[in-house]
Amino acid sequence: ADLFIGPPPSLRNAPPDISERKRIEVSTILRMADRDAANRALGERGEEYIYRREVGHLRRAGRTDLAERVVWTARDQGDGAGYDIESFEPDGAPRLLEVKTTEGWMRTPFHVSANELRVAAERSEKWHLVRLYDFAKDRPQAYAIRPPLENHVELTAESFRASLH
Repeated sequence: ADLFIGPPPSLRNAPPDISERKRIEVSTILRMADRDAANRALGERGEEYIYRREVGHLRRAGRTDLAERVVWTARDQGDGAGYDIESFEPDGAPRLLEVKTTEGWMRTPFHVSANELRVAAERSEKWHLVRLYDFAKDRPQAYAIRPPLENHVELTAESFRASLH
């Protein structure tokens, strides 16, 4: 089935408050390495889902020529391009898709790398963040965010690179 990718949610449906104590309890239950492996596998399944959606969408639009040129960049060339999939609009305009997948609802937080932010800024006319959520359910949902990301999401630093003086 073709996945409809809608606009991002508004602030009117804010997430339920999760206490810091509850967040710490949950995080200590999960082993970090296991969680990272599960997140990578989930991300890869989401990328495959959107890759197949892009190919199907172009074929249904009568653009088999473009469908054959869609590239799953993260799988075939590595995960450092700043996007996961190179695709096209039916008119031939290029699209660079960064896929963010969660099993939770539309407001479940997701991670964005510094490289992804840089590529989004440098190639903003082509770059799309596709937010795939409710992925554990039979009918996942999605919305798209266009740069600048700061207009749509709050970016919070959670990790820092440390260099010796």
